[in-house]
Amino acid sequence: MLELEELRLRLEGLEPQLTDLRQALGLDRLEDELAQLDARTAEPGFWENVEASQKVLQRSGAIKGKIEGYQRLRARFDDAMTLVELGQETDDPDAYGEALAETDALEQEMDAMRLGTLLTGEYDAKNAILTFHAGAGGTEAQDWVQMLYRMYTMYVERKGFTYQVLDYQDGDEAGIKSASILVQGPNAYGYLKAETGVHRLVRVSPFDASGRRHTSFASLEVMPEITADMNVEIREEDLKMDVYRSSGAGGQKVNKTSSAVRLTHLPTGIVVSCQVERSQHQNREVAMNMLRSKLIEIKEREHLDKIEDIKGDQKDIAWGSQIRSYVFMPYTMVKDHRTGYEVGNISAVMDGDLDGFINAYLKQKSAGNLQ
Repeated sequence: MLELEELRLRLEGLEPQLTDLRQALGLDRLEDELAQLDARTAEPGFWENVEASQKVLQRSGAIKGKIEGYQRLRARFDDAMTLVELGQETDDPDAYGEALAETDALEQEMDAMRLGTLLTGEYDAKNAILTFHAGAGGTEAQDWVQMLYRMYTMYVERKGFTYQVLDYQDGDEAGIKSASILVQGPNAYGYLKAETGVHRLVRVSPFDASGRRHTSFASLEVMPEITADMNVEIREEDLKMDVYRSSGAGGQKVNKTSSAVRLTHLPTGIVVSCQVERSQHQNREVAMNMLRSKLIEIKEREHLDKIEDIKGDQKDIAWGSQIRSYVFMPYTMVKDHRTGYEVGNISAVMDGDLDGFINAYLKQKSAGNLQ
């Protein structure tokens, strides 16, 4: 069959790309590092230092994940080539469809893994803290925050990541005023950093009896999770702490004491809050990690030499500063204003299908076409 021969040539063209991908992933270096880490676990007293041993195990697990992912890719290539060769030998009319599906899946996985090689930033491998804020538009904007919150938590689940609610403030009439979640997964920050910015919604308002079209804004901040063991100095005299009663996410039962914590970093005006833990001490600890993360994110984004250089200037969550528009009316479209990437299937996007936007951003960023 001519189709099978064309597919064989297509697969042969992918083989050198697989070799290049192995080099881009640095698998030879990673295999050497894994052997060294495995040797450390066999050293006397290794398990006595719980914190150090956990770091070794986490790094070892991350390396194994990359190696096994590439091995699965190689196996898929071999399977696809075997299907093509068997189809040519037996002249099986069904072989082409099966081999084509396997080859298409192989190319998609290669693209996804190749994209992962672009995540080489200092904090890309870390977990991510997502913070949502309602902007101009009142109840409309708060409802829009809730829609975005749902979209991103669905994206997190599609990626196989997990998330934990850190803070959640219900809207006055509907939706969410603000919320923060911790997203845990390999390269969570590397992928989600593309989503930082103002998101604009255009739709016919469900809160307007006249059925008029409204424009609403919400912002998303994405920060790498920076923990206490990373050297970020924050002076106690630069902090103002307020405690308040937890409100709970969507009416859920929470601790009724004043255990929620709000921290204000006086030099920059940055405010973070946490109410998810049961004690004031625990909430303060989480809030401190959030503050460290925010300061590091701003320092890196603004190319500053030190934390003290941060001025605390904030963009308005309003017209003119949006990174992406979501249009429900008079037509349906989601368009990213930085890359030009757009999608007409807005329902899929709102259900967490964000890979196209994130991939376009990372590719253009890697090519030096984005600031």
